[in-house]
This record gives sequence, structure tokens and C-alpha cells, in this order.
Amino acid sequence: MTLTELHTANGSIQLPAFVPDGTRGVVKTLDAADLKSVHIQSVQMNVYHLMQSPGTTTIQALGGLHKMSGWDRPISTDSGGFQVYSLIRQNAKYGSLTDQGAIFRIEGRKFKLTPEKSIQLQHAYGANMLFCLDDCTHVSDTPEEQRKSVTRTIAWAKRCRKEFERLQSEKNAKPAKLLAVVQGGDDPALRRECAEALLEIGFEGFGYGGWPLDDKGHLVSEMLQLTRDLVPDDLPLHALGVGHPANVAEAARMGYTLFDSVMPTRDARNGRLYTFKVDPREAELHGRDWFKYTYLIDKKHLKVSTPISDYCDCPVCSTYSLGYVHHLFKLKDPLAPRFATLHNLRFMTQLMENLRREQR
Repeated sequence: MTLTELHTANGSIQLPAFVPDGTRGVVKTLDAADLKSVHIQSVQMNVYHLMQSPGTTTIQALGGLHKMSGWDRPISTDSGGFQVYSLIRQNAKYGSLTDQGAIFRIEGRKFKLTPEKSIQLQHAYGANMLFCLDDCTHVSDTPEEQRKSVTRTIAWAKRCRKEFERLQSEKNAKPAKLLAVVQGGDDPALRRECAEALLEIGFEGFGYGGWPLDDKGHLVSEMLQLTRDLVPDDLPLHALGVGHPANVAEAARMGYTLFDSVMPTRDARNGRLYTFKVDPREAELHGRDWFKYTYLIDKKHLKVSTPISDYCDCPVCSTYSLGYVHHLFKLKDPLAPRFATLHNLRFMTQLMENLRREQR
């Protein structure tokens, strides 16, 4: 049976759940009270970006991620593994990769990230759920690269586990969970090998590793399903980087329990809002015809006196008209991206509420 609740030192998360990316310690345009108002349960931050800005000594001086951001609910931290893919694997000028770790070269600065350092930083920041550093690939990378990635990911996971246990054994260490990432590209045998090796090491949860879309932008459903089948149902499985509403719904029905992506918040800041075509409290949301995009730039919204969505109870839809939000967007007023982000995140939490009811 799929896991329905995840317990952490900063509270429980009802599953499945969408976790917005607060990459640098903030979900852009929103504060902690805003996030709670749209039913967000947890936030994901990124150690690669945090180590650069505001930096480790500053985060610790400000009391750790929870106190610094005013967010008292669960926080997970990405390890920097995705940046191995998005930076180093895309362009050698951004760094290099060895079995010891990753060296990033950004704007004349050099950052070294080993499995041990990634865990040390995440632990020092006070995260509730930490990710092992992994070697992330694209599904279309060569078999040779996928093999190297799996071998390296397993070796790094062992080192992360050892360092995590050392830190957790220290006096007054806050209880935390360590999650490993299953790599293997589009090779079922490699996926199985990676998952079985990580399960043998032992972790409190797992993530789907690698870019989750193919070259045509479609969800790599077969690999996602295989990975879910390889991980026991009583362990959380995070669909890293999956944020398109239809993809989230599809992966949740496979048994994935956690989702994160910049897509809903980035779309919001660019004026692309998500709206239900049907009441999410009364309909099962299958396929892609249950929601639509509303573009704030469209002139047709100028005199619309109704909310963005009749099915949304976010602070914006409860108070303001679509016409007014359109007006703010045209003005480039700071309220516009805030309102849009509040709305899109409430859309995502309504979707998750629908999926939780469906699974019960």
C-alpha cells in the first residue's frame, strides 16, 4: 500500500504532496505565511545555490534554513546532483566531474562538492530530508555515460550514508532522513542495478534520478513506473523535477509520493496561470483535459469581474477579479507575480488533495 504520511522533526506531510522549490531559501515573491495560506506542507531548497548565496556561515548565523526563512514546516534539500547535469554535463566550462566529486566553475569562482561535503552542508543547514549527491544524466545520454553514472551514484551514496550516520550520532543532532537517487537513464537493467544496490545500503526514501522527460517533452513513463516498482511501497519516492499538472497526476497514480518543480511558480511569474475546467473536489482528473492555461497578458481579461477560477479558494480568487490581476500584470506591479504564484500553488495543492482523496 502506498505511503500516505511522512513524519519529520518539523511536522508531517500528507502524501502525495507537491513541494515548491525555494531554491535559494525563498519561494520567489512569497513568504512563509503566504505558503501556508495555499496549503503548502513542505519546501525544497538547493545546497548548490545556498552554499554560494547567502553562504554557509550566513545561514548558520541566521539560525539555519527554518529560522532564516521563517518556515517552521519540513524542508528538504537537493544535493547539487541536478547541477551536475544542468551545468557540467551541458558545458565543460562550468566544471568537471570525477569519482571524488564535482568541481563547479561559475563566474570566476570554484566550488568543490563531494558526497561528504554535500551531506555536511545539508545537515548544517538543518534540513529534515537530505539527498545523496548523485551523478544525474539525461535519458538520451549514451549507455557508457549511464553506466558511469550508476557506478558513481552508488559509490557516492555509500559515502553519503556513512557521513550522514556520523553526523546523526553527534550530540543534539536533529533527527533527519536521508534519501538516495535512482539513476540508470532509459536502461531497465541499470535502473534495477542502481535501485537494488541503494536498497541494500539502506535509505529512508528515494528519488527518481535523471531528466524525467524525453527529447519530445513527454514523461518517461516506463522508467518512472519501473523505478516505482523497484522501491517498496512503504518508502517515499520523490519524482524529482516533475511539475506539469498532468505529469504529476500520472506519476502519483503510479505511486510517487513527492513532487517538486520550478514550473508552477516560474509560469506564474510569467503570467501563465493554471485553472481547473471541472471542480477538483468532485471529478477524477485523468488525461489532460481537466485544466487549462490562463494567460494574464491576454486583453480579453481586461473587464472580467469574476475570479481567475470558479473552483479556486486561494486568497487571490477569494478577493480579486481576473481583470484586476490582469491590470496589475500590465503595470508590472510587484503584486502581480505574488498573486499569480499564490494561485498556481493553490492549484497544485488542490490537485494533490484530489489525488489523496482518490487514493483513499
